[in-house]
Amino acid sequence: MPSLNLEPLTYDDIPSARRPSLRQALVPVLGVVLFLGVGSGYLKLAPHGPLLWSIVLTGAVGKYWLGYSWEDLYEGLADSLLMGLQAILILFVIYALIATWISAGTIPGLMYYGLAILTPDVFLPATALLAMVVAFSIGSSWTTAGTLGVAFIGIGAGLGVPTPMTAGAILSGAYAGDKQSPLSDTTNLAAAVTNTDLYDHIRAMRNGTVLAFGLSLVLYAALGLYAGDAIPAGRVAEIQGALAGTYDLSALVFLPLVVTFGLALYGVSALPALVAGVFAGTFTTVLVQGRSFIASWEVFLEGTAPETGVTLVNDLLASGGLSGSAWTISVVVAALALGGLLERTGVLAVLAHELASAVFGPRSLVIGTGISAILVNAFSAQQYMSIVVPGLTLRNLYDEYGLAGEDLSRAIESAGTPTGALIPWHAGAVYMSTALGVGTLAYFPYYFFAFLSPLVLFATTLLGGRYDETADTNPVESPSAAADD
Repeated sequence: MPSLNLEPLTYDDIPSARRPSLRQALVPVLGVVLFLGVGSGYLKLAPHGPLLWSIVLTGAVGKYWLGYSWEDLYEGLADSLLMGLQAILILFVIYALIATWISAGTIPGLMYYGLAILTPDVFLPATALLAMVVAFSIGSSWTTAGTLGVAFIGIGAGLGVPTPMTAGAILSGAYAGDKQSPLSDTTNLAAAVTNTDLYDHIRAMRNGTVLAFGLSLVLYAALGLYAGDAIPAGRVAEIQGALAGTYDLSALVFLPLVVTFGLALYGVSALPALVAGVFAGTFTTVLVQGRSFIASWEVFLEGTAPETGVTLVNDLLASGGLSGSAWTISVVVAALALGGLLERTGVLAVLAHELASAVFGPRSLVIGTGISAILVNAFSAQQYMSIVVPGLTLRNLYDEYGLAGEDLSRAIESAGTPTGALIPWHAGAVYMSTALGVGTLAYFPYYFFAFLSPLVLFATTLLGGRYDETADTNPVESPSAAADD
């Protein structure tokens, strides 16, 4: 788990002279919504410009209306970038890794053998299930999507399954597995900021995760029946022939996969495991595919543009390499900078405080916590803040209502962790859409787990007897009993 600053500004930390009122806090928030809605949604601009407009507006509100100095604002911006640094570095590496794994034959090999095993009818639920198992095993949704996910995209295209459906299944499985893994950084973070034992937190999420993911599998099975009619005759054989004619697909091409996931299973963090995968990819390119040392590292930088004789395969295996990451990284940097300004000027803390003041019982508190995690996701553009801000802001309120720490940790992770990839300017969404080659709005309707995870949280809270309105005067049952809810 990365070293993070777990102490963002809370409502009481902000000097009263510079604490924004709700009206003041809503100005930059509504500005962000307007700029991104009109700029990206209506004018079809790339998010860079609207994000810059939002940064300027938030900075102006902070300096000229709330009295913050440039140094204060810059410090908030820098702290947010530092918190998101691991995500930025992983983005750099994943671009290079995808290129080197294509050049090595790893991803083509997975596509070739996957097309021989899977059928359109079972592909979507099988993809979600495999992604869940891998993410649970290694504790990283990002690593799962950026490696196996890329291969699943190719397999699905070969089987005639619409690419947005495949991306949705990959994300559902990756985030469901990540959320239940004791190796996951967000799972550990949610437990840490709420003073909850890690395994109590995981058990508290278990039933809701199983229900949400199970419903997702049912929906993917139904989609698979529909998508299975779309496969053109002879397409699988044509794609396999193009792959086998372009790459040596011996068992050695899976060396980068073994190295990366082996290190992850051993407990090595995502970033060094992915870097090792890059080196393994370039080594395999030389050893198995017979390319020169110089050529393999040119692929690392410049990406791939194979000529297989089949346009679909060429498009699937084209990649930008390290140099192709500039567009994506710049969006993430701008989004993180905006989130840092919203946090440092007290906007996020004021919004969380106003939400807390609207709470009228245990049920509304848990549901409000989930909503706050989603909103912080949208305005901070990083899932760490969606866990840390509501976790620290609402922790005392949970004590007042007699609710356990795992009630808070479950609420913020069930609603916060999976939903970031639905927000186009969020670091998670930018990463996933880039790694999988599918726009956020395209996979949005098929990423079922992101909708079902918070909905299951809200439904079980409304129906749960342990959230009776008398809970503020009567202690809830023991944490072990609460974990089984």
